[in-house]
Amino acid sequence: MARMKAAIFVEPGRIVLDEKPIPDVGPLDALVRITTTTICGTDVHILKGEYPVARGLTIGHEPVGIIEKLGSAVQGFAEGQRVIAGAICTSGHSNAALCGCHSQDGPGTPHGWKPLGGWRFGNTIDGTQAEYVLVPDAMANLAAVPDGLSDEQVLMCPDIMSTGFSGAESGAVRIGDTVAVFAQGPIGLCATAGARLMGATTIIAVDSVPARMEMARKMGADHVIDFSRGDPVEEIMRLTAGRGVDVAIEALGGQATFEGALRILRPGGTLSSLGVYSDDLKIPLGAFHAGLGDHTIRTTLCPGGKERMRRLMEVIASGRVDTRPLVTHRFKLDDIEAAYDLFANQRDGVLKVAITP
Repeated sequence: MARMKAAIFVEPGRIVLDEKPIPDVGPLDALVRITTTTICGTDVHILKGEYPVARGLTIGHEPVGIIEKLGSAVQGFAEGQRVIAGAICTSGHSNAALCGCHSQDGPGTPHGWKPLGGWRFGNTIDGTQAEYVLVPDAMANLAAVPDGLSDEQVLMCPDIMSTGFSGAESGAVRIGDTVAVFAQGPIGLCATAGARLMGATTIIAVDSVPARMEMARKMGADHVIDFSRGDPVEEIMRLTAGRGVDVAIEALGGQATFEGALRILRPGGTLSSLGVYSDDLKIPLGAFHAGLGDHTIRTTLCPGGKERMRRLMEVIASGRVDTRPLVTHRFKLDDIEAAYDLFANQRDGVLKVAITP
């Protein structure tokens, strides 16, 4: 049986490069030869044991590649075609999907639904940090890469760009809004860009890393607050003359940033949460106005599917957003353990790494 290299979860603290069989292709599947992928902050949660996955699973959920083999029932695609697939792979069959919530597309049980069901790569099935990945329900999830776009131009579409933009979309940003984005990692930077695209006219970015603060300005931030130099809540309220913001996007997954986002909302404002939280959140009574502030708290899991990917690549092709500067480091798949060490420890100004087999 033909084999491939893959980054495999062994146990908390260990993701190693090893070999696995190249997957067999079912009627609705596509086997994609990976040309570029990357490491996500969620993969680091897996590495640290903060998000449980099965031992022996191939990690990763951001594929760019070439169709190697198509299932017998797949139509509309051709072998040799350049494609991406979203981190969220919908089947369309579950109650969640039929209600329009494709990100939660998973089987229900008599005791309730399984959250994150649509996130399959590197979660419930083998992922993309490998030489090949099997894409299920290929007709719903593959999207052809337009001619003229490079791998690195579209590398953020499967997750980071889709998730970041969804922060602005779930917050229902409107023309003329004031938006604050807590944390300017890759997802926060894309949330900043998404808020600008949706019509926000004042965007306030919060971080403390100089390179990320500078990148936030390039992605559309009008004001950048260094939280290490003072209380960002006080500074945002000063910038808004005490009004607060229409939408606060939390893009880190921590108590302090979640609480800060809640404290700066105007009456009736929206907290759009993108963070992956490792501990229970507490909602302070005062920040929540005892539940009487007419606020909305909205959580979002990365939208996927081929139509979502098509739209994101149209944004890239139009030149309205350029995510290539987010790729700060490049590694071969053979060196992925070193890439994890760099990325997990946030050394050398890393934002995103491109992994190429």
